[in-house]
Amino acid sequence: MQNIKSGLVALAIVLTMVLGGCQTSAPILNIKDSPVAAAKPLQANQVRNAIIVGGANLGWQIVDAGQDKLKGTLRLREHLAVVDIPYSSKSYSIILISSVNLNERDGQIHRNYNSWAQNLDTAIRAQLSIL
Repeated sequence: MQNIKSGLVALAIVLTMVLGGCQTSAPILNIKDSPVAAAKPLQANQVRNAIIVGGANLGWQIVDAGQDKLKGTLRLREHLAVVDIPYSSKSYSIILISSVNLNERDGQIHRNYNSWAQNLDTAIRAQLSIL
């Protein structure tokens, strides 16, 4: 009987570790006020263009969304992420505004979204470094 209890406890521990390792959600990554790093001072329209080109290179659809703000949309298979991208000559942000099929709730989202946001940030930085 003791062996059965020990076996069940061991099985419970293993299942907890396996299921915990399969977690697919993470806190939502919002990139706020990322500084524009360039060899020379840039104008806001140059930052805007770097965001558009950087996003397009990754499959993001970037459109104007008002004064000094862009909206980015990424569709991958059945997943959709929409972000606001306010910008200036000094900084930009990438803020999630909605998602579909990314299990967004309580400040959590599928961890792939965070990779997409980081990749967008990296692509924007790459475009800015060219200027």
